Amino acid sequence: MTASRPNILVIFADQQRWDTLGANGHPMDLTPALDRLARSGTRFVLPITNQPVCAPARATLLTGRYGTSHGVWRNNIGLAPGTPTLATRLSGAGYRTGYVGKWHLSPAELGRGAVPAEYRGGFRDWWEASNALEFTSQPFDTVMFDADGAEVRPRGYRVDACTDRTISMIRHLGAGDDPFLAMVSFLEPHHQNDVDEYVAPVGYARRYASPFVPEDLRPLPGSWGQHLPGYYGAIRSLDENVARLVATLDQMGKLHNTIIVYTADHGCHFKTRNSEYKRSCHDSSIRVPLVIAGPGFDRRQVIHEPVSLVDLCPTLLDACGVDGDGTIQGRSFLPLVARDAGTCATWPEEVFVQISESGVARALRTERWAYGVLAIGLGGSQVAGSDDYAETHLYDTYADPHQQVNLIGRSGYDEVRLRLRGRLVARMVEAGEAAPGIRDLVGSTTV
Repeated sequence: MTASRPNILVIFADQQRWDTLGANGHPMDLTPALDRLARSGTRFVLPITNQPVCAPARATLLTGRYGTSHGVWRNNIGLAPGTPTLATRLSGAGYRTGYVGKWHLSPAELGRGAVPAEYRGGFRDWWEASNALEFTSQPFDTVMFDADGAEVRPRGYRVDACTDRTISMIRHLGAGDDPFLAMVSFLEPHHQNDVDEYVAPVGYARRYASPFVPEDLRPLPGSWGQHLPGYYGAIRSLDENVARLVATLDQMGKLHNTIIVYTADHGCHFKTRNSEYKRSCHDSSIRVPLVIAGPGFDRRQVIHEPVSLVDLCPTLLDACGVDGDGTIQGRSFLPLVARDAGTCATWPEEVFVQISESGVARALRTERWAYGVLAIGLGGSQVAGSDDYAETHLYDTYADPHQQVNLIGRSGYDEVRLRLRGRLVARMVEAGEAAPGIRDLVGSTTV
């Protein structure tokens, strides 16, 4: 194996809205380093998570499969040992693999901290992680665990600390001629669970004490007034550490041959759509940032077709010249980036989303429409799916980009609604679910 095959660095944020990037229109200069990568690389306008919950989203990215297929359809379920992942496939092709940060894919009964080797998803050459980093650490007291289960306690703010360890990982993995896959999964800008606060580095929240308020939040009560300053400060810290990682690759002479991916597991609606921060079919919950730079992606372009986390594994394998297998349900969007005419003509017009824990729900997001359904008679998510759903949400994002007017139940939209209903059923079947019944909504609509 030669170093001519690209390295991969995946930078994974937690609970970061797509519109916090300056390249996506945010006015407060939160992400200058990411904006530079976006200008030189490829920026995606409509990237969607297939499950707006932490663990299912991570498993989907790593496996290229939907939650009900890989089995992690809610938090606290482990990814089954031996499941093929991006790491196992690249390891088999001669790549060195390493991971730092939040994992969330070991069974809850095995603890929040150290992760047994069989639950590490195939990352084998470097491991410093915590299964539930939000519970084993604090914003200025990071605690992770190495491959032997020993504590790793880097100093400083948690984003800085995880970046320090990621830099050490990259230097270790990149010391030889073999290509590498390095992944860092930050907790930020996710809230610190035990205090329900978004904690930024010292002084950073004050920079954003008069924050820009996204238009989807403004009309709705929620926690955004309290939480946006800290949230923005944490994102600025993430961006500064992206710059540190890019500089490290440059110093090592690896930057020209490394694919850098920046994305997140889900967004954040600040308790405006339900009683917590995500787990809904709205863009604030399912739309995530996605910027990719490096070999095959340094095209100075913007992709408008919808893509999703389930597509990242096959895309990165494709970029490395590594074959996938029949378990992968996502599609490589590398030909889409290359503007292959056949791929552009046949690319799916919608992304399929499974939602858990707030209820058993399913959704579609097309370039124009957002459509959601909720299982009948199931409060919470004790099962992976249902045979019986009712329509709950329909938004025309051309006319209503901030999704304030729910069109379910309104006259004049039956043709659109029924077409989306049919497409949703088809996508559920494609993902391995049984074809459900979907009813018209009975009762009042919600936002």
